[in-house]
Amino acid sequence: MKKFLIIQTAFIGDAILATAVLEKLHGSFPDARIDLLIRKGNESLFIGHPFLNSLLVWDKAGAKYPELFKLLKKVKETRYDHLVNVQRFASMGLFTCLAKADEKIGYDKNPFSFCLDKKIEHRTDGVHEVGRLQALIAHITDGKSVKPRLYPTKQHKAEIANLTTTEFVCIAPTSVWFTKQWPAEKWIELISAFPKELSVYLLGGPSDNAACELIKSQIGVDNVQNLSGKLSLLASAALMEKAKMNYVNDSAPLHLASAMNAPVRGIFCSTVPTFGFGPLSDNSAIIQTDLDLDCRPCGLHGKSTCPKGHFNCAKSIEIENLVSALK
Repeated sequence: MKKFLIIQTAFIGDAILATAVLEKLHGSFPDARIDLLIRKGNESLFIGHPFLNSLLVWDKAGAKYPELFKLLKKVKETRYDHLVNVQRFASMGLFTCLAKADEKIGYDKNPFSFCLDKKIEHRTDGVHEVGRLQALIAHITDGKSVKPRLYPTKQHKAEIANLTTTEFVCIAPTSVWFTKQWPAEKWIELISAFPKELSVYLLGGPSDNAACELIKSQIGVDNVQNLSGKLSLLASAALMEKAKMNYVNDSAPLHLASAMNAPVRGIFCSTVPTFGFGPLSDNSAIIQTDLDLDCRPCGLHGKSTCPKGHFNCAKSIEIENLVSALK
């Protein structure tokens, strides 16, 4: 039986996209042991995952490096056939170097790529992140791309059952980065254009509650519910799967939708789809400005404020293409 370890200790969206590697490996090696190393806080994504053997969880906010070396000891004891590091950063590059595995795979841009048995070029020329990830294992699979996937349990589906009795849309209006976040006044304009009989659910984590509550308070109708902080990640994914449409920023909820093949419109403000993080659902589209802005993109991950002060990449996006998705 082959043993695989996948390393992805970045944020929620990155962990979701990494499930495409799990899907591909399971499809090629259905009897293999597949383990996943993630950062603490992302483990709820994998509750009840049907073919994931175990999770290794790195508490980066605690005793960061002592915890990492405890995990390294476990990895050395397992002696994996293939260790797949899907990150380009030094900490996991060093971890990969020190681990024991018959084959170590990763990107050429990792500072510790000299330790790798198989190096893959990390491309940023419009290739989707899922394509980049699956290029890492193309030499041991058939090379065909598959989508990421999450597996909400019966409990997660029961958690949202009372919300799905009427037609509804989901909106995830926030982002960690200001310049990746469509402004609140634009979300308010969009929701105000929806048919009044359509329920609207605002999604997010506990830290998004104030922003969602502000949007809800400005709408002034009863068909908008603020669910931020009230649903687990997998319950949110299950809800998005049942929605008539999901409206999100270039952020983790976009990848939740992709992993459920849920209908979605992804709004790209300061970032651009050619970075490789666009939607993958069958019913999906990218919404972005029509202006030719020489300042866009202003960064790979977004910024805390608009460097130019005008934020035209977001404010110039009109609602027509978003509303028309309901038709």
